[in-house]
Amino acid sequence: MALEVHPLTPGRWDDLATLFDRPGDARGCWCMYWRVRGRDFDRLWGRGARAAFQEVVAAGPPPGLLAYQDGRPVGWCAVAPREAFPRVLRSPVLRPVDEAPACWAIVCFYVERGERRGGVAAALLDAAVAFAAEGGAEAVEGYPKDTGDARRHANELFVGSVAMFRRAGFEEVGRRSPGRPIMRRPLGAAAARTVSGPGGPGGPAGSR
Repeated sequence: MALEVHPLTPGRWDDLATLFDRPGDARGCWCMYWRVRGRDFDRLWGRGARAAFQEVVAAGPPPGLLAYQDGRPVGWCAVAPREAFPRVLRSPVLRPVDEAPACWAIVCFYVERGERRGGVAAALLDAAVAFAAEGGAEAVEGYPKDTGDARRHANELFVGSVAMFRRAGFEEVGRRSPGRPIMRRPLGAAAARTVSGPGGPGGPAGSR
């Protein structure tokens, strides 16, 4: 059965809980890391983070996407307007490089251990781009780790890899730290402007 991806609505909360409620960082973080200050995150870790994120889901709109394999939740991706992630906005490394309008951010992936390296994260990334476009985004950013040619444990790549983002059409727009580029993909009218550029389709401004 093909992988299915759905927005995380309140009715799917139990599926997220099934995915997260197991030993590991997801069980403590509950995807609140990017949404609160460091001291607040330390205080929330565990049950507090779970309760806080459940409130986020209940309030809507969906804060991300769930991937299902044969009806079983196997993966998660956090994607929302960039303003939903204060830690990104305040980060000395990842803060916005410009005032790009209607910019969304993809900040986290979690894939069940047995499904890793099976294309789940890449499918979630593609779905997140489409979800952002449907939500009115003119651009979507990611903040992956640049590991060069070195292999890293999956837990270190919860923000995704540079290679995965490049394959999904993202380009680097800034880098304040050697291993943490800011990557962006224009959407909708912004994408059309990027492709066309002043020299027309395929011109220097739009070459990819």
